[in-house]
Amino acid sequence: MRSPAATRARLLDTATELFYTEGIAATGVDKVVARAGVSKPTLYAHFRSKEALVAAVLERRHGERVATLDAWVRAHADSPRERLLAVFDWLASWHASVGGERGCAFVNAAAEVAGTGHPAREVARRHKRWMRDYLAGLASEAGLPDPKRLGCDLMLLVDGANARVTVDGDLAAAADARRLAAVILDAYQGQPR
Repeated sequence: MRSPAATRARLLDTATELFYTEGIAATGVDKVVARAGVSKPTLYAHFRSKEALVAAVLERRHGERVATLDAWVRAHADSPRERLLAVFDWLASWHASVGGERGCAFVNAAAEVAGTGHPAREVARRHKRWMRDYLAGLASEAGLPDPKRLGCDLMLLVDGANARVTVDGDLAAAADARRLAAVILDAYQGQPR
């Protein structure tokens, strides 16, 4: 018999996989509980609704990203400028891995629950805000002018690469975004601070 924490983790693991690979709307709670090997009452003892489960899945993804992205970037790039570009290397690596072939889970979720007041939309917004701020922080470390604006510009490239992966299955999208990011960084470096 699983502990409550293990059961919750199993539900989150299962829902994370199904919501990402099959979609939120296409994945009912019956499928989640069947795959997780638990009952519906067990699911609802941990998550008050499917909406709460979706939000918890995204919160968990966000926490994992916060915990791992910066460490990856700093391990793969020494200079502040290269750290900004390494974000795109990380993205390419993630797209190529099992689990990255459908682009950004946060954008996908926000699109699926658009206009519904779904709690997952706020999680997606918060995640995207964090990512823009992370990029802006790297830009500030690099001594580039207007780091907040640069963070927003680079975030457009991240989201564009994710969209190309989702729509076209183009796993080279992050490499293309990295090339464009280098051009943008050159343009920012030529501006006064």
